[in-house]
Amino acid sequence: MEGTIYSLIPALIMLVLVLVTRKVLPSLGAGVIIGALLLHDFNIVGSLQEIWVVFRDVFITEDGVSIGNLYLFGFLILLGITTAFMAASGGSKAFGDWAIHKIKTRKGALLLPAISGLIIFIDDYFNSLAVGQVSRPVTDRFKVSRTKLAYFIDSTSAPITVISPISSWGAFIIGTLGVILADEGMSQYQPLEAFVKMIPFNMYAFAAIFLVFVIAFTNINLGAMKRHEQRALETGELYDRNKGEIPGDLKDSFASHQNGKIYHLVAPLATLIVATIGAMIVTGAQNTEGQVGILPIFENTDVNLSLFTGSLIAVIVAFVLYLAQAQPKANSLKVFWEGTRAMLPAIYILILAWMIGAVIENLETGEYLAMQVANASINPAFLPVLLFIVASFMALATGTSWGTFGIMLPIAGEIAAVTDVSLILPALSAVLAGSVFGDHCSPISDTSILSSTGAGSNHIDHVITQLPYAMIAAIASIIGYLIVGFTGQALLALIVTLGIVVIIVFALRKINPTN
Repeated sequence: MEGTIYSLIPALIMLVLVLVTRKVLPSLGAGVIIGALLLHDFNIVGSLQEIWVVFRDVFITEDGVSIGNLYLFGFLILLGITTAFMAASGGSKAFGDWAIHKIKTRKGALLLPAISGLIIFIDDYFNSLAVGQVSRPVTDRFKVSRTKLAYFIDSTSAPITVISPISSWGAFIIGTLGVILADEGMSQYQPLEAFVKMIPFNMYAFAAIFLVFVIAFTNINLGAMKRHEQRALETGELYDRNKGEIPGDLKDSFASHQNGKIYHLVAPLATLIVATIGAMIVTGAQNTEGQVGILPIFENTDVNLSLFTGSLIAVIVAFVLYLAQAQPKANSLKVFWEGTRAMLPAIYILILAWMIGAVIENLETGEYLAMQVANASINPAFLPVLLFIVASFMALATGTSWGTFGIMLPIAGEIAAVTDVSLILPALSAVLAGSVFGDHCSPISDTSILSSTGAGSNHIDHVITQLPYAMIAAIASIIGYLIVGFTGQALLALIVTLGIVVIIVFALRKINPTN
């Protein structure tokens, strides 16, 4: 079954179950079980052993403890505790009250996560969760549905980090480019230079970011998003309360302090940002051999350790500020527990997402899709758009942008070098763009899971409501890549791509003027 068309079955079944049942955990679990059965030719004992191994490897591998995963779990729990203390101290309420006077409209409330998402470009995980913490008190006050907030967070986090050289993504991509360019004998480009020149060819990243701002100004609500927004405006219910626990939601588990101040929220968040970035610089410098510079630092930084360190310091600051308040206060142990409990649904989803990702990797689904491209005889002009589409399907099935980068970038570089060397940068950029698009559509994407958590949204509701917007940006990007393939003009293609986004949005608004 490995490396064949049958390797697509677990991902397809998982996606269908997610769409039909709207239940993420059973759908992911079914995908894991079916994948394990395929790997072991339906041998029950071997399949059970496979399931145990992929579960165990989330925590402990043959090489030792999976410390990076444990740091990420710790970061999520500590962020939940920080959020709980910001709420218990009255900081979230005070910030929301202040924002009501400063941000006068619902449009202004939507622009807050959109702009914040572009400012926090260091890392997608950090972006997804930090933007949610900053924006949620404001968007809640203006009755913005949590699914709309999750969409804004998700559609600015990966798109901005994938085009930023000073980010964890940028550093990884630049390092990968160095190997590819050397292997293909492309001495006319340095890795950083190649990355910068690839930025204008990343049609989906620009289309997705641009669409967020278009939606903020026009409030076009497509598909299921319209229902969520109407419910929020008419009833004040920001998410469907009948769908079980929502990642990151505290459920009004304790009363907020009545004399909370804005700094009870701002100080812990500022600490989180400064401490995390500081830890990224320190760990990056420690892991860099030779000359230490900004790019080597971000290439070698330990992101998960930095997130854990920053969140631990933020918890301490939030806790100290809470203790310094006058009585009455909620029980501190209850605040710690409620903050932890709020993040458990996200951890459960991540564990199953990583498990099915490991099973799909063992089935060599990505390699199968990549080889279909490598073996295809195509007109070189269609290369960028074909790579965009294949990378999209690969990221959708596997739930990982970085995994898709690792498989598809070398193949894209090799194909472009053989067919039309002038298309090597557009081809590589198309892989990056397709990976982000597929990641946006995948229910097992860790970035989407964390965006749901940061927004306090039901995860499957977020994936389903984001799909129409992601599709608009993808359709526009496909046309843009056709223009790139036939003309080689990045600016023309980008202008047309953004123009098509606007045309589609306003065409949909004309068709459905009630938005």
